[in-house]
Amino acid sequence: MNHEPLVEVVRDGMVEGVHHGSAIVLAPDGTTLFAAGDPDATMYPRSTAKPLQATAMARLGLRLSPAGFAIAAASHSGEPMHLDAAREVLGGRSPDALGNPADFPYDPIERDHWVATGRAPGRLAHNCSGKHAAMLATCDLNGWSTDGYLDPAHPLQRAIAATVEDLTGHGIEGVAVDGCGAPLFATTLRGLATAVAKIATAAPGTPDHLVADGIRTHPELVGGSRRDVTAVMRAVPGLIAKDGFEAVQIAALPDGTAIAFKIADGGDRARYPVLAAALKLCGADVPPGPENLRFTGNLSVGSTL
Repeated sequence: MNHEPLVEVVRDGMVEGVHHGSAIVLAPDGTTLFAAGDPDATMYPRSTAKPLQATAMARLGLRLSPAGFAIAAASHSGEPMHLDAAREVLGGRSPDALGNPADFPYDPIERDHWVATGRAPGRLAHNCSGKHAAMLATCDLNGWSTDGYLDPAHPLQRAIAATVEDLTGHGIEGVAVDGCGAPLFATTLRGLATAVAKIATAAPGTPDHLVADGIRTHPELVGGSRRDVTAVMRAVPGLIAKDGFEAVQIAALPDGTAIAFKIADGGDRARYPVLAAALKLCGADVPPGPENLRFTGNLSVGSTL
């Protein structure tokens, strides 16, 4: 990807570091408000793919509570509320049925508490357990074996791939294995922005709207009580937002204005300043982030960042 400088790290007025990246913001009609770098290059969406995967499962007939769809689309922090929500989606299944690895909670305070009290890593504590629980439930609903449910050739993953193509508007350009073991379908930032816009504007009563409603109703389950993705959704009414590893981010306002970007070096500290600046361009005012991280782009509508 041909990235551009997006965020500077400043100390006493001197720039001591620069984060490059690519970004795109789409207007409700799908036209480009602004772009930086190469938003049409193939990239891995990492966990920003989860709302798309959850939408695929809703289209396959999965019906969960709003909390259930929120945790299905989450990279949760491993707080008790997250474990409870994932356990509810599992139904009567044991957490051992989950195909994701065992892990400590993602939230550092929760993780430290687990270590201090001698708790071992668990599959339910993994930040992707809600997605995997939903995958198992979708297999049960459709009469598919849960053996090999993470194989790209499994009927579940083929159906998810088809939905990703439908939401993004173009074909999948590569398949890898994500950190949780699930197939990861390569796309573009433009495709991700197009997809999250469709989810955010889905009509009530549709499967896609179930996912949007879950995320909006329970932003605390999508991230956690100490996560910026949750805080920004609470600050901007109706916003859908999802962060991902390697500093990928998507967001969409209720009118379909959509944001997608990636920080080239995967530096998560640079992610929020870009999100805040992009939301400001879209008319949503959120805190700018740490003072020593400075967004450097041009925010003129119709120009590049």
